[in-house]
Formats: sequence, structure tokens, C-alpha cells
Amino acid sequence: MATIRMIDIAVNFTDGMFKGIYNGKQYHVADIANVLSRAWNAGVDRIIVTGGSLEESKEALAISETDGRLFCTVGVHPTRCKEFEESGDPEKHFQALLSLAKEGIQKGKVVAIGECGLDYDRLHFCPEDIQKKYFEKQFELAHATKLPMFLHMRAAAADFCEIVERNKERFSGGVTHSFTGSAEDCGKLLAINNMYIGVNGCSLKTPENLDVVSGIPVEKMMIETDSPYCEIKNSHAGIKFVKSTWPSKKKEKHEQDCIVKGRNEPCLVRQVLEVVAGCKGITDIEPMSRTIYHNTCR
Repeated sequence: MATIRMIDIAVNFTDGMFKGIYNGKQYHVADIANVLSRAWNAGVDRIIVTGGSLEESKEALAISETDGRLFCTVGVHPTRCKEFEESGDPEKHFQALLSLAKEGIQKGKVVAIGECGLDYDRLHFCPEDIQKKYFEKQFELAHATKLPMFLHMRAAAADFCEIVERNKERFSGGVTHSFTGSAEDCGKLLAINNMYIGVNGCSLKTPENLDVVSGIPVEKMMIETDSPYCEIKNSHAGIKFVKSTWPSKKKEKHEQDCIVKGRNEPCLVRQVLEVVAGCKGITDIEPMSRTIYHNTCR
């Protein structure tokens, strides 16, 4: 199995579930070491830990320093952009992100600016105008650091593409991760120079999703779990293409060598690869996985 090499571009290791905490309640011990060992054994050879706020980006950097195969992003998620204003000094907050990113680059750990973008499905967390303002602001981070961008787009394709287009001088490339949009949205993204599309379990829920994913050129694709979220569930259209499985136990009956039912983790990026191959009608997964791997490395 390990002849297939994969990079999971989106893991939320700062989430409490990897510390054994679900909805504020402790169910089991922290188990990142076991989660990583399963990932390496499954053929994952690098992981990018997501930062979604200033504090979370600091934690993501600290986590990534614990293993040579871990890397991270620095940025502010659209639903958390109120933190710029709530900090009392948005410019100082921005400078703190910039210096964190520079510190992480020096350590060889920070590989992208993000997670940033627009999320119009969750405006109750952060209004549209603030999302747009600070999405645009983070292109300055990308420009100053010369890093690609790790992007989030939900129900906001027109505004999202317009902002990326307007900032194309400051955008060296990036990936719109956890893509769940239409074929039309997909086309808009692929028209942007050096834009890739990140696919995970949420991208593979419905027959329509599979249809869209089957049309994304492999040369423009990356794979991810977005764990602990976005697992491929039994109810998802993509499940019929899954070949690799792991023993699982409920969180109440946690065992070190089993995955936790309902908690996604990086070894399962292998399933994403299998579903992408399945919906594209590709039987030899190896060349496809190599292309995706090299997209990510670049």
C-alpha cells in the first residue's frame, strides 16, 4: 500500500478531537502520535496543518515543529475575520501574522498563507463586508512572504474570484480547498492562473459532486482530509469507490490502534484518492497519485 505517496494538504490538528475532547468533554487521551503513525504507514509522507486564526496559526506552527514531515499555514479563516477588529488594532494584528509567517518560513515550516477566503454560508459568524476586507488584506501577506495561498470558498464564487482576480499581481498561486461548488464555479477557479482545487470527503457526497470532481483535471488537483471533519461517510455517493478501510471504535471505547468512528484523520486521504480515481474511471491509481503529489510539492 505504501508505494503510493500522498500529501494531505489540510489537517486541523489544533482541533480538540485530536486531544480526545469532543464538544467540550474529554473522552480519551490525546492521540496525535498514533494518528500520525497510521498516516505514515498508509503512504502519507507530508501533512500541512491548518491555521485559521492568529492563535491557531501559532499552535499549528508549534505542532509542525514536532516532526520533520509536518508543515503549516498562517492566516485567518473567513468566519473568524472579526478577530482583526476585535484585537483593537487591525494593523498590529496583521503585523503579528506577518512576523509569525516569517518566523515559520525561517524554520522551514510555513508553506502557505491561509486558511483565508469567503464563506457566505456562515455569515452569522462574520459579516460579508468584514470577510471581503480581510480576505483582500491577506493577499498582502502572500505578497510579502512570496507564499502560495490556502483558500476557502463557500457559496461565494463570484466575489471570491473577483477578489483573486483583482489581486492577481500579489497571488503567485494557491489551492481552493474542500471544494464543494458547481461545475461552473470549478471552471471559474481553473481560469485563474496557478489555481488548484483541493478535494476531500465533502467534495464527494452527491452524484453531482462526483460529476464535478470527475471533470477536474488531475494536473489541477490536490487531495486532503480536512480532518477531523469531512470524512467519507457510508451515505456519500463516493463510498462505492473506497477500497482501503481501517478498524474503528467509538470515542467512548477508544483504542490506540483504531481510528475513532466519526473522526476523520490523515490516513483516510487514501480513500479520497480512491474515490477520485473511481469517479474518473481510472483503474491504475499510481500515475494519478504521482501527478497530484507533484502538484502539491510545486
